[in-house]
Amino acid sequence: MGFNIVLVEPEIPNNTGNIGRLSLASGSTLHLIEPFGFELSDSRLKRAGLDYWQHLDVRIYESLESFMSVHEDAHFAFLSSHGTKAHYDIDYKDNMFFVFGKESVGLPKDLLSHNTDRLFRIPISSNHIRSLNIANAVSIIVYDGLRSLRKV
Repeated sequence: MGFNIVLVEPEIPNNTGNIGRLSLASGSTLHLIEPFGFELSDSRLKRAGLDYWQHLDVRIYESLESFMSVHEDAHFAFLSSHGTKAHYDIDYKDNMFFVFGKESVGLPKDLLSHNTDRLFRIPISSNHIRSLNIANAVSIIVYDGLRSLRKV
C-alpha cells in the first residue's frame, strides 16, 4: 500500500502537478480539497504532471469538513511550520494520510489546535526561511515514510 497525500486548498498549479507526479511515483493517492487557486484543466498543472496525470489516483472533496468526515478514523500526520515535533518522529503506517495546507497560509488554525498530538514540522536550520516549497516538503515526508517502512 502507499500513502495518501492531502492538499488543503492548493493554490499553485505547478506545485500540485509536481505533487501529482510524486504521488504516482510513490504509489500514493492524491486528495485535493477545494477550493483550488486554479482550474484542474490549467496547462501549468498538466505540464508539471506531464503525461502522467491520467494514471494518477486523484480524489476531490468540496471542503475540509467533507474530507474529514469520510476519513475520520484514518491515521493522520498534519504538516506545518507550527508543528512542535519533527517529521522523523512520525509513526509511519501503510495507507497513512499526510495533510498539507495551502501555500500562502498553511493549515487552518482550528485544524492545528485540534490535532496538536499529530502535528509535525520539517526542521529548517535558517532563520531567514519560514517554510519549504510544498512540493519539496511532500517529497521529504513521503520518501522518509517509504524509507521507514522499507518500501524503497
